[in-house]
Amino acid sequence: MICVVTGILFIAILRNIFSNSESVFSRRFHDQLAIMYNDASVLENHHLAVAFQLLNRPGCDMFESLVKKQRLSLRRMAIDMVLATDMSKHMSLLADLKTMVETKKVAGSGILTLDNYSDRMQILQNMIHCSDLSNPTKPLALYRQWNTRIMEEHFRQGDREREQGLELSPMCDRNTASLEKTQVSFIDYIVHPLWETWSELVHPDAQKILETLEENREWYLARMVEDSQNEQKENE
Repeated sequence: MICVVTGILFIAILRNIFSNSESVFSRRFHDQLAIMYNDASVLENHHLAVAFQLLNRPGCDMFESLVKKQRLSLRRMAIDMVLATDMSKHMSLLADLKTMVETKKVAGSGILTLDNYSDRMQILQNMIHCSDLSNPTKPLALYRQWNTRIMEEHFRQGDREREQGLELSPMCDRNTASLEKTQVSFIDYIVHPLWETWSELVHPDAQKILETLEENREWYLARMVEDSQNEQKENE
């Protein structure tokens, strides 16, 4: 169990190894990472490769005390979990999670039976995916700080796409994107369905997180309505 917990913490860290481009952006420009990984989960594959390369450096192997079987198990777990964070797999992950929730309800015991690797991995993949999409569940002040940083990253991508004469990716046009509208849509279509389902699975442990998410959504919706009303007044 200690090995599993340590592995999960390691995976959470390597999931966010720095890269200066999005996976979709990398593929569109056919950059070296996209070529290396054949356009498949580009950044996720890159994170894994860099992390395990670092472990091979002298003095950097934090898992040197593990036996070979444990190391292989940890590597398999890392690969399966990190590749699942590719947003192109979001809908399939969510569908599988909903199926697991329904299975739990039918069983009636409220206890998940994770007898095999596949079931355990499904839980871990969704857990790391929830973590990946957890910014809107944070206290509002922290959520807003990270929104500013994330949107600026998107805008820089849009600037590069504009320079190359490409169609701008969603949410990447600094001249037209609305932060408030973007966040409400992001929560409604991506984040809330995931966290609502996860909350059902682990009820009641994630209820407070879900409530914070819904409060943040209402705050941004109020700002969006306010901006719309102000715009109407200016046009009158």
